[in-house]
Amino acid sequence: MKLGKDTAITWLGHSTFRIKTPGGKSLLIDPFLEKNPRCPDDQREQTGIDAILITHGHFDHVADAATTAVTNSAPILCMFDLASWFESHGVRDIVGFNLGGTVEVAGIRATMVEARHSSTLPSDDGIVYGGLAVGYILELENGFKIYIAGDTSLFMDMALIGELYEPELGILPIGDHFTMNGAHAARACRMLGLRHVVPCHYGTFPLLAPDAGALRRAAADIEELQVHVLEPGQTLV
Repeated sequence: MKLGKDTAITWLGHSTFRIKTPGGKSLLIDPFLEKNPRCPDDQREQTGIDAILITHGHFDHVADAATTAVTNSAPILCMFDLASWFESHGVRDIVGFNLGGTVEVAGIRATMVEARHSSTLPSDDGIVYGGLAVGYILELENGFKIYIAGDTSLFMDMALIGELYEPELGILPIGDHFTMNGAHAARACRMLGLRHVVPCHYGTFPLLAPDAGALRRAAADIEELQVHVLEPGQTLV
């Protein structure tokens, strides 16, 4: 299976992705590296990163974000409410925005869209409020659009996201328990009108679905949809 969009998408396990854009920029999504049991050992430190995007504040999405941002002198894009937490962890270049907003960074346009999930952050005093969980529509330099759902349940406004932004590829969680399952993700593919889907947020911990079988079965009859099931460290090009 090929993507053929002058774009390279590497799964680093769980919900962490590295995206190489047609313009040669490298985007890092939800960095969970050092303690991610599915991240390949040779990928636990990421260099050459031009921007980092955060969907919400849970540890398995932000654990290595601040360190990676500082090391790479890369901006973090996130929900406005997360900005002060990242600043307190040494990040100086932060683009905090909110639902419906679009920003330009590293040659791409990122639009923040709704997700249905919670968002909290670790602190010495327990957990603190992290704003809303979100997803992103990324429009790359060649016009190719990617929908990053973040952690979410299935919700009807995915159809509106599909209508407004027309993403070709979706990165969707399928693990169940904390997010939608594979069957619901297949329904999301229909609502969004996707041509490609990459599943994530499964197989990392015992509570999550162990594989992408449910998505494969539920999506088998969706015409023109390609389901790209990656191994950690594998790249879709």
